[in-house]
Amino acid sequence: MPKGFKKEHGYATVDTLDDSMGYREIAEFMTGNGDKMNHSTARNVFLSAMCKLAGDVCTQFDGHSRKKEEMAKDPRFQSGIYDILADID
Repeated sequence: MPKGFKKEHGYATVDTLDDSMGYREIAEFMTGNGDKMNHSTARNVFLSAMCKLAGDVCTQFDGHSRKKEEMAKDPRFQSGIYDILADID
């Protein structure tokens, strides 16, 4: 990204909650369990999963999934997915 680039709604961070881990901590945990991983791979796996969820949402409401990458990176979408998953208990 060019220097000074700023997303409209900011950047998502996965470690803003008390009991969550950042990409680096996820990578260290996975490496400790025998799956070699670095922080950028952890981010890519996370965003891939978000793209799958966003694709289903886009298809449901728009009839196609052409905006799924944008939606998957949006911190508001990621926060909404977290809220939904946190309520499943």
